[in-house]
Amino acid sequence: MPFPFLRRLGARAFSAVRRLLARDRSPEERYRDFNGRYFSSFFEQERMLADKPRMEFYRAAIQRHIQPGDRVVDLGTGTGILAALASRRGAAKVYAIDHSPILETARTLAAANGIERVEFVDTHSTEFSTDEPVDVILHEQMGDGLFDEDMVANVCDLRDRVLKPGGLILPSRFEFYCEPAKVRDRRHVPFIWELEVHGYDYSVLERHRPQDPDYYQIRSSDLALIEHFLGEPAPVLTIDLHTANEAVLPHEITFTRTVINAGRLDGYAVYFRALVDDDLSLGSGPLDPGRAPHWGFRVLRTDRDDFAAGDVIEVRLKVGRWADLASWRWSHVKRARTGTLPVEPRINAK
Repeated sequence: MPFPFLRRLGARAFSAVRRLLARDRSPEERYRDFNGRYFSSFFEQERMLADKPRMEFYRAAIQRHIQPGDRVVDLGTGTGILAALASRRGAAKVYAIDHSPILETARTLAAANGIERVEFVDTHSTEFSTDEPVDVILHEQMGDGLFDEDMVANVCDLRDRVLKPGGLILPSRFEFYCEPAKVRDRRHVPFIWELEVHGYDYSVLERHRPQDPDYYQIRSSDLALIEHFLGEPAPVLTIDLHTANEAVLPHEITFTRTVINAGRLDGYAVYFRALVDDDLSLGSGPLDPGRAPHWGFRVLRTDRDDFAAGDVIEVRLKVGRWADLASWRWSHVKRARTGTLPVEPRINAK
């Protein structure tokens, strides 16, 4: 604690001062600090390592695409497992980068397992450089919302500075989904202003909608939460990190779904699929039986609306910055078989 005298101010005053001090730091700096603390936890590492679909996906990708003699960057190495797999595949040099204290654990594990040709680098990737370009960038920078670990900015920065022309990013291709979904009835929690409990009406609270963006997003990895999607799932955005950058990502996406499963619209399930080859992919979808269980998914909550088979849902997703899920806004219009019925886009915070 750099300012021990602040402890004497009391818990509330201490928290307030901490918030004031944090204001002097950029969002990127605050996220780096959070990221470093979060992934230094053994529990978070355990969840990833015990995720068998995840580990098999990366093992197969490394076996297929990292060649003996390759120079590799492992971005966000964690415990160093991917760097170790690349080394055992025959990579001539692996730069294992991490700015979290977990890097010391990675060094210990590499020594205990006889891993060679791995250089552990304690830095943020934006401050990393090499004398020679590398053949492969290996990473797992995907967050639950795909973009929320700043994947595009971090990977593309390394790509532009250290990857040789024609070099490989593993994984590079991603499909982003935002599917209208119905929550199982026993798990459904309406907005408070939609409730009437034993004759006690809460509708007056609609004029007091919370302005906290987190209120409008459910974070979950519970496969029993979503009963079904209303339409046929399809990616609403695809990217390839070999060619993408933040500047080319759209700030607004409009898409439609024809309802094939009638029911209540509770929100939009946000998830993704990472692809290495056409026959090698890994997803986080709530209805995907082969999903990677350590990833969660998001549900973007919306005011209740009911749909019949054949109705069309037109969804608009606006994004300030993809890595900042608090900047996302969404709305929909119901295009019924008998005409177009607009739904006021009131959801999400200002």
